[in-house]
Amino acid sequence: MQEEDINRSFQQYSAGMDAAMIEGNRGLFDGMDEVGTYSTARLARMLDAPVALVVDCTKTSSTAAAVVLGCKLFDPALRLGAIILNNVASPRHESVIRKAVEQHCGIAVVGAVPRLRHGEFPERHMGLTPYQEHPNVRGAIEAARDVAERYLDLEALWRIAKGDREEDRHRAAPTSEAYSRVQPDRIATIGVIRDRAFQFYYPENLEALEQQGATIRFIDALEDGELPEIDALYIGGGFPETQAAALAENRSFTQSLRNAVDSGLPVYAECGGLIYLGRTLRIKDDVFHMAGVLPADFELEKRPRAHGYTVVEVDGNNPFFEKGSLIRGHEFHYSYIKNPAELSEMVFAMRRGKGIEGGRDGIVHKNVLATYTHLHATGTPQWAAGMIKSARSYRQGRKQGSA
Repeated sequence: MQEEDINRSFQQYSAGMDAAMIEGNRGLFDGMDEVGTYSTARLARMLDAPVALVVDCTKTSSTAAAVVLGCKLFDPALRLGAIILNNVASPRHESVIRKAVEQHCGIAVVGAVPRLRHGEFPERHMGLTPYQEHPNVRGAIEAARDVAERYLDLEALWRIAKGDREEDRHRAAPTSEAYSRVQPDRIATIGVIRDRAFQFYYPENLEALEQQGATIRFIDALEDGELPEIDALYIGGGFPETQAAALAENRSFTQSLRNAVDSGLPVYAECGGLIYLGRTLRIKDDVFHMAGVLPADFELEKRPRAHGYTVVEVDGNNPFFEKGSLIRGHEFHYSYIKNPAELSEMVFAMRRGKGIEGGRDGIVHKNVLATYTHLHATGTPQWAAGMIKSARSYRQGRKQGSA
């Protein structure tokens, strides 16, 4: 996303709010390159937001203060407003680090969280277990609230978030009316598979489809008996590997999906959606049959096969993008295709990233486009327009065929 898009998005979604909390990604300065492009620090500077830095104190004491001081001096323009100590071993351990940070860095310590040994937050290979699969979501939320109330100075964090600078006190809050858009007439119905297996959707992607005239219909590939009547299908990322048996068992749904693809239904699939459209998925010694739309056999590995930002040039015909289009996205997958030689045409040339094989990605089959790259509608605005165009064409074709 461009800087102006980020600022516009932030103001749109924080309009009318008293504060906004932004979750950082990785280390404070970790970005795409050596200067920290796309890092949390760069975003904080762009939005002029104060930073609460969480410091891991495992097996260290005053060295934690050196880390904090290094972050402070590394980018003096950054508003480093608060420090939260994590994995503190004892009250004495906390006291030593707190005094060292406040004495040498001049930044307030607003919390100290001890080592926690509860199981409310189980993790998997790609991070925390999603709430759709968590056995006790309410219990986890209550546990997090208890930790925050017990170990963090929430009043101090609130004061830092409000800001104490003159420009903060007099800055006018944006109004939501300034960003409202006239909703067009509904011109297409786009199905979105969203269930325990497929959960990775940027809200802005769905909103972009709606803003251009789509009615969104959510679909459950685990429970629904067949694909409903839609004009296009969007299958996002997720964890098909954790639901592989249930996906494979719902044969009536996969049969209806194959029938719809054969009739020309436009389908856009990302990462987990790509896997689901494949023929098989192998997980250790088990092989599960997927939808069988694409002649691709996937295998899941223990280590990531690709992880990071992608830059993709569209160099072949497909249902959604014009040739020559440039797409900026992200890939993160543990799977790979064992039989890339059997695949049909791939229309994405990877300028950055790995893709499927040999610097290529984007499998095209009839009106299907499936890729490992996740994209964001704000960063790639032509995506939503392409989805709507293909959906309208399919809808009109069906009307003419039934006339």
